[in-house]
Amino acid sequence: MGEFDGQTSGLLPAGFHVMTKPIGPLCNLNCEYCFYLQKGNLYPGTSGWRMPEDVLESYIRQYIGAQRVETITFAWQGGEPTLLGVEFFRKAVELEKKYANGKRIENAFQTNGILLNDRWGQFLAENSFLVGISIDGPRELHDRYRVSKGGQPTFIRVMRGIGYLKAHGVAFNTLSVVHRQNAHHPLEVYRFLKDVGSGFIQFIPVAEVMPADGNAAGPGLPTATGKLAAAPWSVEATEYGRFLCRIFDEWVRNDVGRVFVQLFDVALEAWCGNPPPLCVFGEACGAAMAIEHNGDLYSCDHFVDAAHRLGNIMEEPLGLLVRSSRQIKFGRDKRETLPQYCRACDVRFACNGGCPKHRFIRAPEGEDGLNYLCAGYRVFFRHVDPFMRFMASELARGRAPANVMRWARQRDAPRAGAKMPGRNDPCLCGSGLKYKRCCGRLA
Repeated sequence: MGEFDGQTSGLLPAGFHVMTKPIGPLCNLNCEYCFYLQKGNLYPGTSGWRMPEDVLESYIRQYIGAQRVETITFAWQGGEPTLLGVEFFRKAVELEKKYANGKRIENAFQTNGILLNDRWGQFLAENSFLVGISIDGPRELHDRYRVSKGGQPTFIRVMRGIGYLKAHGVAFNTLSVVHRQNAHHPLEVYRFLKDVGSGFIQFIPVAEVMPADGNAAGPGLPTATGKLAAAPWSVEATEYGRFLCRIFDEWVRNDVGRVFVQLFDVALEAWCGNPPPLCVFGEACGAAMAIEHNGDLYSCDHFVDAAHRLGNIMEEPLGLLVRSSRQIKFGRDKRETLPQYCRACDVRFACNGGCPKHRFIRAPEGEDGLNYLCAGYRVFFRHVDPFMRFMASELARGRAPANVMRWARQRDAPRAGAKMPGRNDPCLCGSGLKYKRCCGRLA
């Protein structure tokens, strides 16, 4: 196959993101809710899923060369990328340095943690990889769906992997799938993740579909015709909203500025009047794609199917595929197919209809295309509104949004039956300051 240097016209967006799948859907776990395992059906007869060296080199060169930004981030996922071994990524780092051309290169690495050991820990630390660990909460909740190929629990092995990261000083965060079971235990999940040492927490809701008759081959995109229903492991929409609210209530009173929850940070951007930085809540999408082991580029990690294959980077330049009319339409469709129910919603500015993958239910008026998680989003965004307004106001005045913790505790005092302090009384928040110098000022 031929290959290209990645140089394209000035019409390209300054920067874009590609989720890299160097081992395709191959994984050493068999998570019941995983939507990616079945992607192997796109490549029948494939025996070796390892990204060939020529594809790896061409991809790294093109990905760096096609972007007009100073920092380039490679996001390595799967499947399970550790199955490729340390040497594959050592080669990738060498290629990144070869083609960096003065740009700063960063690497993010998502793993289930099962195969991590001292060798991995040393490599990841030496090369400043940011590691994402997939863990769904304490043992019982994690092991409900995240099991090995033989159906065995994996929690202990994941915790051992985290131990190796800590021993080598590797920066890590956590990604927790919110499913039908752990959604009922929000504070248990949140406090566990903090105890593990995760300073940056991502919650990803499971919202998979299946034919309403129950005959489903597994989670994935709704390809069947007829009535669809949520898969049994999917989180209930309203319960997801409550899950987020319970965690937010604890976070906003105790952990602002110390623990970073991705969704809360994204929401604050919206309340500050900025475009949401996460594609799920952006008005349009299309700047976050996925590349498979053989160089095939897809519109999105959630839309890896034949209809959304943009082409192969060994046959067409990555930059042109990213800027193709098909990809532009894919991104615009998110906004243009939004149901009227969403357009009239008071929290649309924060949600924008959510991910197109999850738009498989009908609005109350019968219009198709409503997000399955809509009820949960409405519960959450309305709940956080006063706190987000306060933090946005603090930022606009050049003050720390963490001041919201004292403000939130002050708001709680009357409801708890406490007598409001006088100006010179000790503040109720326990800071040791006079009320007029503490929460009284914030009020």
